[in-house]
Amino acid sequence: MSIINKTYSSFLTIFPIIILFISVLSNSIYNFTYDENYLSFNISYIIIFFWTLKRPKYFGYGFIFLAGILNDVIQNNPLGISSIEYLSICVLTGFVRTRIILQNLIYDWIFFLISILIVGSINYIILVYVFNIPIVYKSLILGLFATFLIYPIIAKILSWIDNIVQVSINDKKSK
Repeated sequence: MSIINKTYSSFLTIFPIIILFISVLSNSIYNFTYDENYLSFNISYIIIFFWTLKRPKYFGYGFIFLAGILNDVIQNNPLGISSIEYLSICVLTGFVRTRIILQNLIYDWIFFLISILIVGSINYIILVYVFNIPIVYKSLILGLFATFLIYPIIAKILSWIDNIVQVSINDKKSK
């Protein structure tokens, strides 16, 4: 019985990483065409922002870098672009985590907007000016705005998952 409990608690501690890789590998599911514009929800941004803000010990930078490389391969981007974006989100959330005293959904949502606007700007600058890849700026902004709008819903789901993980870890420590 204790082997099952150990396996279960080990699985729960790596569950945020599994969620990240599932979202990266299934990123094409969240892409839509709306009014002749390409609209996408970047769930990976939300997952990385949430977990590096709330529980940074779950994500290592190596896993985030690897998720970015996988995302570049799947979306046919130059290698390293998504890794730069994801690690930029980590840097920004690290800054936010040290500066805020009270964490709540509204503050997190505002800082998420600022973070994805900075990351979207970095993405645009690198792809357009370095690699000369044409990007429709309107679709990039619409995608970032759509990602911003669904942040509270995904954050509530991730908070629920985080509570389950924390209860499992506390049960493991108490035994």
